[in-house]
Amino acid sequence: MAGSITISSITLDSDNLFSIKSNTGSTNITFPTTGTLVTLAGTETLTNKTLSACTVDGTNKVGYLNIPNSGAKTSSYTLVVGDVGKFIELGTSGTVVVPASVFAAGDAISIFNNTSASISCTCSAVTTVYKGGTDADISSFSVTTRGVATILFITATVAVVTGNLV
Repeated sequence: MAGSITISSITLDSDNLFSIKSNTGSTNITFPTTGTLVTLAGTETLTNKTLSACTVDGTNKVGYLNIPNSGAKTSSYTLVVGDVGKFIELGTSGTVVVPASVFAAGDAISIFNNTSASISCTCSAVTTVYKGGTDADISSFSVTTRGVATILFITATVAVVTGNLV
């Protein structure tokens, strides 16, 4: 076919049959179910598409299926950007330092105290840390024995902490 056509819609049915509607009618094209159909060299934008079984590496599904452990800490520890979306486990003692201007709005980190005593967390120059459910601005907090606390950053310098706090 010479020239070009304008496609108004593309539909895929359960038999992997595409129905392409153009100004001149519709044509059905069957695509193979294995192999690579399309490769892209640039950035593409998808609009109104449903993706299922997406993976990062072909094996591990995308999304929050669990909260990964950022590693057991056995002494004082300062939170880093790589801890976002994970939990920090304190296994023996120490404190957790929450630094200022490191995290972005929406970042969240959980702290698990896996010790027989409460542990303290200090907010290193974070402008405001609210204790969840109160209007109290706190500069430090403690997580109870075998307790969990979650820090949610509202901005780079404002956070809310909730959980098993002393």
